Amino acid sequence: MRTAIYGAGSLGTVLGAYLTKQGIECDLISRNKAHVTALQQKGARIVGKADFSVPVKARLPEQMQGTYDLIFLLTKQLENRKVATFLRSYLAKDGLLVTMQNGLPESELAQVLGEQRVAGCAIGWGATLKECGVAELTSEPEALAFSLGMLGKGREEMLKAVASMLGVMGPVTLEENFIGARWSKLLINVSFSGTATVLGCTFGEVAKNKQSRRIAQLILKECFDTGHRLGITFEPVQGKTMEKLFNYQGSFKQKLSFRLIPLAMKKHASLKPSMLQDIEKGKKCEVESINGILSKEGKRAGIATPVNDLVVQLIGRIETKQAYPGWSNLEAFKSFLS
Repeated sequence: MRTAIYGAGSLGTVLGAYLTKQGIECDLISRNKAHVTALQQKGARIVGKADFSVPVKARLPEQMQGTYDLIFLLTKQLENRKVATFLRSYLAKDGLLVTMQNGLPESELAQVLGEQRVAGCAIGWGATLKECGVAELTSEPEALAFSLGMLGKGREEMLKAVASMLGVMGPVTLEENFIGARWSKLLINVSFSGTATVLGCTFGEVAKNKQSRRIAQLILKECFDTGHRLGITFEPVQGKTMEKLFNYQGSFKQKLSFRLIPLAMKKHASLKPSMLQDIEKGKKCEVESINGILSKEGKRAGIATPVNDLVVQLIGRIETKQAYPGWSNLEAFKSFLS
């Protein structure tokens, strides 16, 4: 299949490097001219939890030609409808766009491209762009996993082909209950990405500090309660049943889930949320597509999400320079931690 990775930043560069290393040709496409030039001249350099370099094909969006059978989408969701409209002429009639974005982006993309041309892939690993052409893998290699699926049915053979491709990097689960897999990924993003962005830290630091861990735990509970009210069945993440580990009703299960959080985050301790990376670069982050989604879905379900709502408010203040990421923001959660 003729394949492109559109939005080849940190995650896209890692994905493209792994695929290329295994002999799978793909075009890495980015609007970052300096990054594209570095990739063209020096190849992709992967550091951190992996260490290798590989020549890759990189180009700017305006340099795209022809159509692709498969496009992996890794851009921010701030302009999803505009991006999908642009990519429509580059996606083959029977092609498939696979979004690896956070949140629940499939429905909006399907409105532009059609439901049969859009699939989703929840990924369980993270990366940081260290410099042009150099991406740091921040999750352990054994955490390189994918959950692949569609909102509807009809492209099973294509999904199997995509799964075979991604399988050179890590295990792929073809999800019958894809919306449940999406909510399981949302569960992690709203609790740990949101909290780490507010505090200006990594997932591991959130899990280590008892106050920030409690914030993450409370948001996990809000996400579980919202999903359950909407009839969502949460799917396992990398073989772990999220319900058994982190959902709770009584005090005993609450204490147990609290103790398990650092163990569950061990493979992702170095992960720095993309929202925080964007803020540090002076860019607008996609909080409305992550934590904002939980707030929206909570209202639709009639479930209160006050801790998550506070995270959305604080990140909004941070984006407008009314506040800054840091541990001093724990004070804002004081009423929830007593």
